[in-house]
Amino acid sequence: MKVPAPVHVAGLAAPFAPEALSPDLRSLLAGASLVCGGRRPLEALAPLFPRAALLPLVAPLEAALVRLDEARIRGDAVVVLADGDPLFFGIGATLARRWGADAVRIHPAPSCLQLACARLGLPHHDVAAVSLHGRDAVHPFLAAALRGRPFCALTDARATPGALARLLLDRGLSHFRAHVFEELGFPGERRWEGSLQEAAGREFGPACVLLLLPGPSPRRPHIGLSAAMLASDKGLMTKAPVRAAALSLLRPAPDDIFWDIGAGSGAVALEASSLLPDGRVYAVEQVPRRALDIQENRRRCGAANLHVVLGDAPGCLASLPTPGRIFVGGGLSGGMAGPLLRELYARLAPGGRLAAACVLLDSLAACRQALRDLTSRPPELLQIAAAEARLLGDDCHLSALNPVFLVAVEKNSTSR
Repeated sequence: MKVPAPVHVAGLAAPFAPEALSPDLRSLLAGASLVCGGRRPLEALAPLFPRAALLPLVAPLEAALVRLDEARIRGDAVVVLADGDPLFFGIGATLARRWGADAVRIHPAPSCLQLACARLGLPHHDVAAVSLHGRDAVHPFLAAALRGRPFCALTDARATPGALARLLLDRGLSHFRAHVFEELGFPGERRWEGSLQEAAGREFGPACVLLLLPGPSPRRPHIGLSAAMLASDKGLMTKAPVRAAALSLLRPAPDDIFWDIGAGSGAVALEASSLLPDGRVYAVEQVPRRALDIQENRRRCGAANLHVVLGDAPGCLASLPTPGRIFVGGGLSGGMAGPLLRELYARLAPGGRLAAACVLLDSLAACRQALRDLTSRPPELLQIAAAEARLLGDDCHLSALNPVFLVAVEKNSTSR
């Protein structure tokens, strides 16, 4: 069986001038029977391939990819035109995944990240990059914002620089300086610089390069949050010693999906978010006032990767991603322990861990029984009995906190 010839993917530097191409690329285009690319490069370079069939590369890509598959199998001489570096969130990466690395020949040009960094004299090797161009998921953007480094975002008509600035401000991350580049590399190139507050109120074009440079002293969540810094409903909050013990039992990994069920003030979710720089935390709370407290606490702490879910568990959990770690801080009384834990355990990823906090003895008994029925091993059980110093005259004394039981299980890697 004849092996198809490799497809050449040519990266182009704006403004796509024919005279700027190397002799090798000009020769490839002259001999091509099919040239695929966006409207701009196809129009700008059309004189170089007057006899080639043209395939516009427009979203959704599947129709164009199928035609490229067919042309490659036929053995046509195919050249795909790309903006900048084809492997930087580009068509080159898509084709390499689809056909294998040996099936493509990449001819890179400077990426838009390199061009934007060059405008600022900023070394691009230290800049994280994410693309929201045609993508709905914002968690890579929020994860990049938590790393304390410059980062770049490629935007589109929905995820505009203004919308992304508002998202960061809502999460308490106001310490970035924004640099927005429109029409980068073209004669009409425009550059804007300002604070996130200023960016949030401006309109930008549909496809921009957004560079965000962090300022000093960002607010960050951390283990051992002070109760005084958090908004809460009548002091409803899992106490610091219990939070620390619960997180140690759950052993979250940096990229885990973490659910906090019955989150109250969100204290456990906030501390978990500090341990999950590449993960996501979902604080689930059915009381609207408390959900608003969690949103406020997220802003105060700058916990960008924490998402607030208002609803009654387990009914509100259907749309959430599969968790690797679950903490249950509420909803276990009144005969709900068994049904709730069965549903949560079913949603838990194989190898994941679940921990529940119980104050009432009936809840503890129901929780232990439910988890015994779900696993082949007895659940782990830990009692937290701590005391806090309180002023007494010129001295202090220790005031006992209400004992709390933590019950934890790990789901078998073969469980379904």
